[in-house]
Amino acid sequence: MKIAVTGATGFIGRHVIAALQTTDVEIVAVVRDTRLMTASPLKDWQSCHTVLMDIAKPSENAWQQLGYPDVLIHLAWDGLPNYKSLHHFETEHPKHYQFLKQLIKEGLPAIVVAGTCFEYGMRSGALSADLLPQPANAYAYAKAALHQQLQLLQTMYAFKLTWARLFYLYGAGQAPTSLYTQLQQAIACGDKVFNMSGGEQLRDYLPVEIAAQQLVQLAIQQNNHTVNICSAQPISVRRLVEQWLNEKNSKLQLNLGYYPYPDYEPMAFWGDKPL
Repeated sequence: MKIAVTGATGFIGRHVIAALQTTDVEIVAVVRDTRLMTASPLKDWQSCHTVLMDIAKPSENAWQQLGYPDVLIHLAWDGLPNYKSLHHFETEHPKHYQFLKQLIKEGLPAIVVAGTCFEYGMRSGALSADLLPQPANAYAYAKAALHQQLQLLQTMYAFKLTWARLFYLYGAGQAPTSLYTQLQQAIACGDKVFNMSGGEQLRDYLPVEIAAQQLVQLAIQQNNHTVNICSAQPISVRRLVEQWLNEKNSKLQLNLGYYPYPDYEPMAFWGDKPL
C-alpha cells in the first residue's frame, strides 16, 4: 500500500509521517517547500518519497506525480488559527476542493480528510459524529462545505471518503501561539507567572501522537465514515494546564482570567466516543 500525506511538514503531518514509518506502507510526503523539511524535528525523511507540489497549482497529472497512491491523508490548510478569517471559504475551500476533485477524477481510490470539531458549532456536551454540522465560524463553514461537496462527488466517482473531525491536539511542533507551546516556553524561560483564561471551559484534548496513529489507521482501513478524533474525556483547561505543570515539576503560577473566553466556541463540549 502507498499512502500520500499533504501538509507533511505541519504540526500534525510530521507526526503522521512518523506513525507511517512504523508500518510497512510506502510513504509519499507532499510538500510545497523542501526547506520546511530541514526545519522539522522529524529526522528520518529518507524513508519517504518526497513530492514538491503546490496544491493551489497542481500539475495536470497530479496523481501520477504522487506515484499513484492508494490513499491520500489530506492535512494541508492555511490561515490558522484565525478561525474567523474569510480566507478560509474564499481561498482555502475552493483550492482544496479543486485539488481533491482533480486527484479523484484521475483515479485516486480513497482519501482521509482532516475536519474540525468546530463544524458542530455552538453545541454543548458530548458530540456525536452523526450530528449535522452547524458551523459558527469561517473555518468551520469552509470545512463543512468541503465535506458536503466531496460527498456529492461520491455520486459521480467511485472513491472512499473518511472525514476525521479533529478535537484539541497538543504536542511537539505545535504553533507558537498554542496554549501548550506557550506554557512550555514559559517553563523553559523560568517565568514566574503564566497568563491564561479562567480555565473553566471543558475541552477534549488528545496527544498529537495518538491522533496521528488514528489517522494512519483510518487510511489503512479505507472506510466511508465520518469520525471524531478525540479522547471522549472532557477536562477543564485549568486542570489540563496544572497537569502539564506537574509533569514538568514546575511552580509556575497561573494568572487566571487574564484573557477572555473565546467567543467562537461553547464553554463545554467534547467527542462522544474515541475511535
